[in-house]
Amino acid sequence: MLILTLDIGNTNMKTAVFEGEEMVKYWRISTNKTSSSDEYGILIHSLFHHSGLKPEDVEGIIISSVVPTINFTIEHMCRSYFGKTPMFIGPGIKTGINIKYENPRELGSDRIANAVAAYEEYGAPTIFVDFGSATTFGVVDEGGVFLGGCICPGVKLASEALTNGTSKLPRFELARPERVIGRTTLTNLQSGMYYGYIGLVKNIVQKMKQELGKEATVVATGGLAILFAEEVKCIDKLDGILTLKGLRLLYERNKDEKK
Repeated sequence: MLILTLDIGNTNMKTAVFEGEEMVKYWRISTNKTSSSDEYGILIHSLFHHSGLKPEDVEGIIISSVVPTINFTIEHMCRSYFGKTPMFIGPGIKTGINIKYENPRELGSDRIANAVAAYEEYGAPTIFVDFGSATTFGVVDEGGVFLGGCICPGVKLASEALTNGTSKLPRFELARPERVIGRTTLTNLQSGMYYGYIGLVKNIVQKMKQELGKEATVVATGGLAILFAEEVKCIDKLDGILTLKGLRLLYERNKDEKK
């Protein structure tokens, strides 16, 4: 039987199908707040059929979402097109880790999934960095306690704010420039954004390790992680589906609660 996982972000919706512990298919689709449940249902059904998968083989669905306004639409889609009531990550869910957050309800469900997967897959202590619409950092100590972390503007969001907030700076492609000292406005923008974020990640990871008082495995995930992983030497592991792995683990730990 299959488990369908959905990680709903502000820009993209990552979804994967697992059979046991093995991921059998992965897709990334745009998050569209105006799409109907039927539009999402037809899209995901067509992806299933194109991949040779049968929607009726889906045993359960689990979702993390940082876009509350779309949750009802997605839940309705799951009921209509898969005949399943999805499990949403939220208060009361069994995680297998201790979340040391002053108000756990404030913690994004994707960060919970990342913490669970990082601890399970890579041991502890571990630091995970998610390069999404926001760049989020989280720390799990050797006792399996999620200590917290920090949140920064995502690199794409920051670049858009830079060009939207200035009159003469052009839009530019996020890319790795060969030199820090650029000789055109375009390469100035690229080097400032790229190398600036490298410095940001290195400094935050260093400070986190200092507060931990020991070394930690650093795991990077998110759509833009691959752009920075090679240059940021403190990143030990690159795992593009960390959140989805966490969702599968959370489903397994909570599926009996639904019965």
